[in-house]
Amino acid sequence: MSQLPRHDSVLSLIGNTPLIPLPFPEEEITLLCKCEFLNPSGSIKDRFAQCVVADAERRGLLRPGSVILECTSGNTGIALAMVGAARGYAVTILMSEGASVERRHLLQRLGAEIVLIPAGQSYQSGIELTREMAARDSKYFLPRQFENPLNVEDHEQTTGPEIIAQVGRPVDAFVAGYGTGGSLGGCGRAIKARYPQALIAAMEPAEAELQAAECRCCFCIEGVAGKGFVPPLLREAPLDRVVKITAERAMEVTRMLHRRFGLLVGTSSGANVAASIEVGRTLPRGATIVTLLCDRAERYFSTPLFLR
Repeated sequence: MSQLPRHDSVLSLIGNTPLIPLPFPEEEITLLCKCEFLNPSGSIKDRFAQCVVADAERRGLLRPGSVILECTSGNTGIALAMVGAARGYAVTILMSEGASVERRHLLQRLGAEIVLIPAGQSYQSGIELTREMAARDSKYFLPRQFENPLNVEDHEQTTGPEIIAQVGRPVDAFVAGYGTGGSLGGCGRAIKARYPQALIAAMEPAEAELQAAECRCCFCIEGVAGKGFVPPLLREAPLDRVVKITAERAMEVTRMLHRRFGLLVGTSSGANVAASIEVGRTLPRGATIVTLLCDRAERYFSTPLFLR
């Protein structure tokens, strides 16, 4: 009998997520979807959280008594709380009152302290508050997900190469929401380096033509930035095309992923798939199109995805 692989800790479960085909015969399209919701805390943000903490430990920026401090709508915070619990660091998360209550519960179960900021307050103001707190007290360590180049570099060195190896043939298109700019920029770089002809397309919410980022807005695609917030890492993303997806279409496709494929993923995953289908309609039949399924559905139970 073969022996099952042994893992040293929850952190060893991060990455190397499977890539699965999703056929849409009515569109004559098959998408290849990277199942990032299978990371241990439930989202693609586990990758950055592990990378930034390991880098900070190597550089002596994290030590006993340090507190990891970040402004996030939930996924990065949950990932940092998981890594903090595994590595023995306290974690404080600033998040909007508008973020889903499930995210708060997950953060609390992982031991993080939550500081709520008013729902109408700009995301940039939350980031500035973390900087002020860190300037006053040296115990705080800021991962700076929106500007830290490690966010791009880690995806370029891990997620992108994983996709290339798993696909095993030329990639014609890679489609994803903007997020912090990390996954789109990093995966885009890796894929472009290997297949220069590949189309890198960004999903963007149609309602206000806002870049998809890490915070909630009123357009029901949780994971989209409002008030014009543009993460600095977006400037490094090798974008060829932008595809606009409405919140209603994102939720429709997300529910279809639940019922047709048994994939309990969140709204940003549905938006990515919807954008990938749009891209597929413009490419030759049989084109290889890759996208990301970013997080799990359980953090959306109190949102319109489940309440309508």
